[in-house]
Amino acid sequence: MTWQTIDYETRGHVGIVTLNRPEKLNAISGELRSDVHAAFALAREDDEIRAVILTGAGRGFCSGADLTGQVPPPETSQNARLDEMSWVGRWAKLFHDFDKPLIGAINGVCAGAGMSAALGCDVRIGSEHARFKTTFVERSLSPDSGMSWLLPRIVGYADAADLILTSRMVLADEAKSLGLLNRLVAHDDLLDAALAYAEEITRWPPLAVRTAKKVLQTNFESDLDTALKYESVGLSFARRAVNDVKESRASFLEKRKGVYTGT
Repeated sequence: MTWQTIDYETRGHVGIVTLNRPEKLNAISGELRSDVHAAFALAREDDEIRAVILTGAGRGFCSGADLTGQVPPPETSQNARLDEMSWVGRWAKLFHDFDKPLIGAINGVCAGAGMSAALGCDVRIGSEHARFKTTFVERSLSPDSGMSWLLPRIVGYADAADLILTSRMVLADEAKSLGLLNRLVAHDDLLDAALAYAEEITRWPPLAVRTAKKVLQTNFESDLDTALKYESVGLSFARRAVNDVKESRASFLEKRKGVYTGT
């Protein structure tokens, strides 16, 4: 498949999506949105891909919506006019709803909807060049692209309010202390570190991993009784990979690493 604004490659069981508009700090254009949606759909349908890394080319991870491009024409179809989410909602759902582990390799600036994309990842590994900026109030906007939902769940309400209302820049060390980054590594080691982390995940039974993510997301705001019931549902999903269930037991008894196929 030919990509206009991203690169997509696979390394073993890991897919790597690289936003590739470095001259614009990987700002989000219509073409980039289409490419990212297509790449994630490809990764989701490929059973050989068990985790995905999202990163950016050049100095930026993603600087948010591209405000320098041509203004899109007004929507003309009835379905488009009735779309309550618009592209920013679909952008947020793309990352949050992706049902395989998603690792953000944060190589530079994350701003606006680009920061929301980073927050939509399950885990974020950043370099000393990583920095975060909510940006919205500077553009006379309130938060969108999932920012108002994601940010307080990651850093807490007061710190989310601080970052949104001041629109201040958060550098890598503070981002790590706030929880915007889970790990901080040297810039030259960023992709290797993200790959090593992804490979830690992909060595486990893939159906169990995907189900674990689904259960964690579903139960994040559930009461205990509801959560326990959905955990039972999750167990039934994970056990459908009958060969991996057998391999898990065999590798444990034989004191060796398991070899899992997702079947």
